[in-house]
Amino acid sequence: MTEVGDEMAKYVIELSGIKKIYQVGGQEVVALAGIDLNIAKGEFAALMGPSGSGKSTLMNILGCLDRPTVGSYKLDGQEVATLSDDELAVTRNRRIGFVFQNFNLLSRISAADNVALPLVYAGVGRREREEKAKKILDAVGLGDRAEHQPNELSGGQRQRVAIARALVNDPHIIMADEPTGNLDTKSTKEIMEIFEGLHQEGRTIILVTHEPDIAACASRQLLVRDGLITRDAGRGEVMDVV
Repeated sequence: MTEVGDEMAKYVIELSGIKKIYQVGGQEVVALAGIDLNIAKGEFAALMGPSGSGKSTLMNILGCLDRPTVGSYKLDGQEVATLSDDELAVTRNRRIGFVFQNFNLLSRISAADNVALPLVYAGVGRREREEKAKKILDAVGLGDRAEHQPNELSGGQRQRVAIARALVNDPHIIMADEPTGNLDTKSTKEIMEIFEGLHQEGRTIILVTHEPDIAACASRQLLVRDGLITRDAGRGEVMDVV
């Protein structure tokens, strides 16, 4: 496990006064009401909260999928809240790997080709893409399933393909949105062991979950309510999100 020290001293994520306000039917809806949050290099943080709490909006901003209405977001010291859409896309592709509850795999191509997709967008040549995809699939225990299509894989295997895709560009931040939400107990355990291993390698992991037992695996648990972080706890504490 990454030790707190010089390596942890650098914040990879710094949020200050982050607000997200939507206009709905002529009225303002405040999704985030002023978030201040620092996440250090190598942290494993879980975001929890009831439906409508703002955690998904916060995750979208952290992942550069959306931008705040007000506030500062620094990623590796760079202000990203005001980047153009193209600049945000480049930042996402180079720095962040995403894992989703529904896997988001393309059904008509192989596991290897799914894993290689971020490399296509990055302009990497075919041979290098194939080599990297095979290596990453081996690392998540699916080297022998590289040519299988998603419908030929179990839910747990599909999520491992999704994790491999998130890792193929070697991002230092992994963001996972309910990654065990569609999995059985055995597959959930396997996926969480992969995240634990990535954490031990020194990667920063931010995971959204409704499951207190899953959040308790993280080194830090953040409870979001009414657009604010209302609780910040360590590993092992089981939070009630109701």
